[in-house]
Formats: sequence, C-alpha cells, structure tokens
Amino acid sequence: MSLDQEKQRWESEVYEPVVRRFPERKEAFKTTSGIEIPPVVLPPETQDYLADLGFPGEYPFTRGVQPTMYRGRLWTMRQYAGYATAEESNQRYRYLLDQGQTGLSVAFDLPTQIGYDADDPMSQGEVGKVGVSISSVRDMETLFKDIPLDKVSTSMTINAPAAILLAFYIAVAKKQGAPLNKLRGTIQNDILKEYVARGTYIFPPEPSMRLITDVFRFCKDEIPAWNTISISGYHIREAGSTAAQEVAFTLANAIAYIQAAIDAGLAVDDFADQISFFFNAHNDFLEEIAKFRAARRLYARIMKTRFGAQQDKSCRLRFHTQTAGSTLTAQQPENNVVRVTLQALAAVLGGTQSLHTNSMDEALWLPTEKSVRVALRTQQIIAHESGVADSVDPLAGSYLIESLTDQIEAIAREYIEKIDALGGALQAINTGYMQNEILDAAYQAQRAIEKGEQIVVGVNKFQVDETIELESLAVDPQVEENQKRGLAELRATRDNARVSELLGQLDGAARSDAPLMPLFIACAENDVTLGEMCGILRSVWGQYQPPTFI
Repeated sequence: MSLDQEKQRWESEVYEPVVRRFPERKEAFKTTSGIEIPPVVLPPETQDYLADLGFPGEYPFTRGVQPTMYRGRLWTMRQYAGYATAEESNQRYRYLLDQGQTGLSVAFDLPTQIGYDADDPMSQGEVGKVGVSISSVRDMETLFKDIPLDKVSTSMTINAPAAILLAFYIAVAKKQGAPLNKLRGTIQNDILKEYVARGTYIFPPEPSMRLITDVFRFCKDEIPAWNTISISGYHIREAGSTAAQEVAFTLANAIAYIQAAIDAGLAVDDFADQISFFFNAHNDFLEEIAKFRAARRLYARIMKTRFGAQQDKSCRLRFHTQTAGSTLTAQQPENNVVRVTLQALAAVLGGTQSLHTNSMDEALWLPTEKSVRVALRTQQIIAHESGVADSVDPLAGSYLIESLTDQIEAIAREYIEKIDALGGALQAINTGYMQNEILDAAYQAQRAIEKGEQIVVGVNKFQVDETIELESLAVDPQVEENQKRGLAELRATRDNARVSELLGQLDGAARSDAPLMPLFIACAENDVTLGEMCGILRSVWGQYQPPTFI
C-alpha cells in the first residue's frame, strides 16, 4: 500500500472517527496567508533536495546564508533605540553596549525622518518624541560620543533623507579617524515602502530612486562593508499584510531597486552584496519560520535567473528582523514578553542575521531601561540557553515547514508576476494595487479578532481588570527648546559664506546628473543642516503627493 493510501486509511479509520466524537477547535486551521494547515503532512513527492534546499551557505540558500550559521557567530543583537536629544540617546546606546548588545540601531524622530530641522515650524511638538532629533553633524557627533564607529555595526532607520544621514555618519567617522572601509552597518534607504505602507516620504519617486542609486555607487567604492539599503517588509507587515504578501511586496520592491541601479550603469555583481532586507517576526510561529526560508530561496532564484548574477554572494538574502510591534497589547503588557520570545525564536529558527526584540511596554510609551534589558535578555537566553543556535538549520526536513515554505514561495511568486504585469513595483504603488491588497488583509485580520475567530490574549479573551503599574518614560518638552538653541548657536558660529556656496552647489547638482554623496559629506563637514539640504532638494524636485484611490 502506498503512503497516500496509508494516509487515506488513517484519516478514515483513525482520525475522522475521533473528530466526529470530539470536534476540533476550528472548522479550518489556516495561516495568515490563508494556507491551510492539515492535521499531518507527508514527505514531498517532487522535491529536489539540491535544487530546493541545498546545503547552508550555498545556492539557493534555503537553509541559511552561512555554512555554519550560529555555530560560528551568533546573530547581531540590536535594540532599536533613540529618543529626545543626542546626549540622552548616547547614554542609552552605551548602556545597551555594556549590557551585551552587539550592534546599534538608531531611531530618528519624525522631523528628522521627513527632512526638517528641530527649529522648523513643521517640527513643533514632535522633536525627540519617537526617536532622536538629528539636525546637524554636531548632533550626530554627540550621538556617537565615545563610541568608535570602526568597532560597532550601526543600523539607521531612515529613508527619504537616508543619504544625508549617512553623510553625517561618515563625517563623524572621519573626525574620529576611523577608516571608511572599516565602517559596518546599514541605512534603511527604502523609499518605495514609504509610499505604500508608512508615509515618511519627501520627494517624488524618480529623484528618490536617484538618491538610492547614488548611495549604491558611492558605497561600492568607499564603504564596501556598508549595507546600502535594507529593503523593508517590516512596515508592510505592520500595515496589515499577510506573511506571503510581506515576501512578495518586499521582493517586488527589491526588483525595482536592482533594475534602477542596473539602468544607472551599475553591474549587478558590483552592488548586490551590499543589499540587505528587514523583515517582521509575527505571531504565527511555523509560518514565520517558513516565510524566512521562502524569501531566501525566491530571492536567490530572482537574482540568478532574472538579473543574471554570476556570484553566489549576490544571491544571498541577508536580513535583519524585528519582532512585531503591531501584536503588542496595552492590556496585560507583561504578556508581550511571551509574544516577543516566540517571535524572536521564529526569527532565529528562520536564520536571521540580526534581531531586535521589542519591549513589553511599547504599546504604552517609549520603553524604559528595564523593559529594554528584558527584551535583550530574551535574545541572550535564546542564544545561550535554548540550544537552538547549535544546529545550522534545526527545522529543515519538517514536512510541514517544507510544505509551508513551498506554498509561501508560490503565493509570493504569483504576486510578483501580477506586479510585473502592472509594470513593476512603482506602477503597482501608483495604481494602489499593493495598498489595496494590504488594506484588505488588514481588514480581514481585524474582523477575525472582533468576531473572536482569532484570539488575542487579554484583548478579546482572558481579560482582567487591571491597573498598569509599569514604569513609564516620557520626553521632556524642554528637549525641543534645547535643540532650537543648539541650532541657533550652530548658525551663529559656522562659516555661513561657505554654507551658502555649498547650498548653491547642491542646487546645481540636483538639477544635473552629478553625484550627490560627496557634496552631502562636504555639506555635513561644514555644518549645513539636514533641513537646509532637504530644503534645496525640495525646491528643485518638489514633494511627493500621494494619489487618491477610489
């Protein structure tokens, strides 16, 4: 009797009689992507091990991008941090490094993210609120005081003005005497997901893509260890997408960036190894593990077959993971420690290269030092006490994991084909296709919660009457005034004739095809502010106005 026949026998003689007597909890068990979870999964009949899985560190990288994975070196443990002033954030960074963190991850406030100085009227009431306020190279120098930039890896979550913040960072590194070829880190630099899911954009798409390819070109020659872009599925997922949509839309955006770089005259193997990704770790534990594996394999195949990458390193999908902020609850916030632990474990079992774990109180306020320490300790316990880091790919060969990996890849590939038919990611964004798909998925997920079909512990089931007694962190309103005074002092003490000269050069360069990164660095070194540089670019390129969808 064949295996399929044995399964049919088991279902009819063993499984179904029990289900008739004791009905299962749900009519159908499905992942967030709508993939049905059967009671048991058989070994795949058609899987080609070498073509579909291979060995760790080899194409198609399903089993990981390094041969030894965490047996050699653990993932980079980052805690996304930044608030108020550069001085206060510097203290938090040094505290985290002392606690065993191995990389820095910078959160910028909203004015910085959209290119305004702290003293701009547009910044009023937002300075230092959701991240650190950085208006000039002096702020950046304070942010990294006593932190040697050639000895740490720094991730900066910044998009529209990413090139300018990188220029500030480079200027600080040069002042420290750090060799540029020793700088390691990442700028997010992913503008397409801002148009589709997050909203902190400044310029229209065409000049925004020019900024990105300009960074690609500069870093290839000057900062070879720097990741020039972190193509972000995280915010797509936070906006409500499914796991499969997160993979599909992230890789569709990647295709657009890679094609833009090729169109700008770069060879794919010259820049592909500096591309990185940023994914969400959500609650559906097994689906999340499969999602990471599917994304790695699909990206490898895209790079080799679509773009003709010749080097294996060009086909490696390296990614940072952050646990899902949208799953954190204000109710019973201590429960968030458990959610974050499961999400972090999924990221590790899925083969992440670096990881940020959210703090238990982030649904309420900026995280305190104690809650950040618990979040970091969560990673350290997984790394040093759980044993999961001792095997290169612990869940490979699980029939369910392999089946989910195949199905997520297939769904994502189908989405990418639809986006190609629309004319690519940018056109899919302009027509509202991606946005509408995400909105529909978010609506269906919220509807399931409200109907009680999806249980959220402490929210729609297992509620308690409670008073939140956690310590809170608040930003002093005086921060904004202090930043304004600092900018006034900067403008009074700098060489304003040189500033005017550089801003004139920036205006001319923005109107031509001239490289912009060297000019941004010169501006940074001469105390030209973020808002002044972005103001020139706004005057030349205009501001993005999102289309209205009916």
